[in-house]
Amino acid sequence: MSRRVQLYDTTLRDGSQGEGVTFSVQDKLLITQRLDEAGFDFIEGGFPLSNPKDAEYFQRVRDLDLKHATVCAFGLTRRKNTAAEDDVTLKALVDAGTPAVTVVGKTWDLHVNEIMRIDRAENLAMIADSVAFLKAEGKRVIYDAEHFFDGYRANPDFALETLRAAADAGAEIVVLCDTNGGSLPDFVARAVHAAREAIRCPVGIHCHNDSDLATANTLAAVQAGAIQVQGTINGIGERCGNADLIAAAANLALKLDFDVLLPAQDGAGGVQHLTELSRFVYETANLALRRGQPFVGSSAFAHKGGMHVHAVNRLASSYEHIDPAKVGNERRILVSELSGRSNIVAAATKLKIDADDALMRTVLAKVVELEHAGYQFEAAEASFELLVKKCAGTFQSHFNRDHYRVNIESGQETRVAGEEPVTEASIKLRIPMPDGSEEVRHEVAEGDGPINALDAALRKALLPVYPQLAEVTLTDYKVRVINPTEGTAAKVRVMIESHGSGPGEPADWSTVGVSENVVEASWLALCDSIEYALARTAAPEATAEESVQPPVPSPS
Repeated sequence: MSRRVQLYDTTLRDGSQGEGVTFSVQDKLLITQRLDEAGFDFIEGGFPLSNPKDAEYFQRVRDLDLKHATVCAFGLTRRKNTAAEDDVTLKALVDAGTPAVTVVGKTWDLHVNEIMRIDRAENLAMIADSVAFLKAEGKRVIYDAEHFFDGYRANPDFALETLRAAADAGAEIVVLCDTNGGSLPDFVARAVHAAREAIRCPVGIHCHNDSDLATANTLAAVQAGAIQVQGTINGIGERCGNADLIAAAANLALKLDFDVLLPAQDGAGGVQHLTELSRFVYETANLALRRGQPFVGSSAFAHKGGMHVHAVNRLASSYEHIDPAKVGNERRILVSELSGRSNIVAAATKLKIDADDALMRTVLAKVVELEHAGYQFEAAEASFELLVKKCAGTFQSHFNRDHYRVNIESGQETRVAGEEPVTEASIKLRIPMPDGSEEVRHEVAEGDGPINALDAALRKALLPVYPQLAEVTLTDYKVRVINPTEGTAAKVRVMIESHGSGPGEPADWSTVGVSENVVEASWLALCDSIEYALARTAAPEATAEESVQPPVPSPS
């Protein structure tokens, strides 16, 4: 039978210490619910004495109907020369009302001698007294041995003595922390083995990623006998972050056959939802997704080189270490000037277009031509899909652009008053109607800059005819200079990411526009985004054979 490994998530505490990471109380409650649904064993909610937000979290989390996870409050051992029952931190841990608590103490004699400036006997007493007090209060006690690996390297006898102090006082598990993140996997394995030999209770592992080895160190510890893995979703955390529980869970379950997340009888359980969980936490934390993140990133199973794609079409495992569906991800075929016919065939198959050799040659030639001009389709799947449909003759425009104009007013009085420039956009569109006529829409709108004003005017013109656009939002906007040596006359590439939550499943897509004029490039990408949104909510289109074959229009 596979061995059970507990997953202990500290995203809400250790993860929130990462630069640029902030969670509201509601954010923390939503993430707690998701972690529980995925089958995590422990969720560290925060330090109840550190701020009012964490205190409120521990009050409100009691109302959640958690099915699997145990919520933990985090704190420190008692202060030096203070009785445990009088220590405000330990009292706060008890008052948090969680069934389990995690208390952290010093393992490295450097900290005992130089930072805390106490004798070693007092440090051991601080550990033992704190664990015993919390145990007597009816708590399950998890002891985090801070700086264990540095302490074990410097003074192994004393480091192991601190572990015994916690274990003998009643700790349920002692977690070995690579707090500075500088250890290597072989040393971690040896130290974990020594810790297991020295104490009576099980051990866990808590790694930081300062040497980019947090996941490797975590796996080495588990293979050496650790039964609990601590970390954060997506590896967020202070400095270089923590062990990524997404990668740790996937490796443990799929590569090493350990039982993690939901019980084994539930099949792959939460592992199949790792991609969804990863992106939920990114979205909640308002952080950009890491495209190249192992297992769950959008590029994790993306294939660009024509030779690779040809092989994947024959046998996916030839260039993929696992089936992406096992972690809830999907295969992507990227299209660029490096593409071969296999990339086009794979992408066209996904679009349900009957691909013939002539069509494939046309699409590939168009891709090469446009990428030479600065376009990039590998991260703009929606623009590529529209391009393929144009080449196949199945594209049906939902609006025809006549012209647009953007006016920005910023006078001396505006600058002196500290006011923002006034931006106004006007557009003129011709919208095909079901009876074969065209409705001309001429609209004006203001916005926070030219792109926002154009977006507002475009929606103002289209919403009366296509109300589903109300469910479409722009989520990201990126500008990249293609030929920087040209200075202010350089060509720019604009990428727009959008989200739609209208009819059908929610979806995200990206579009691209290129021009020497940043407004024009943005307008091209924006129009592609709206066209794609309307196409995905429209009735099924005619096949190439059934439709009229217009000439292939340019991307503009």
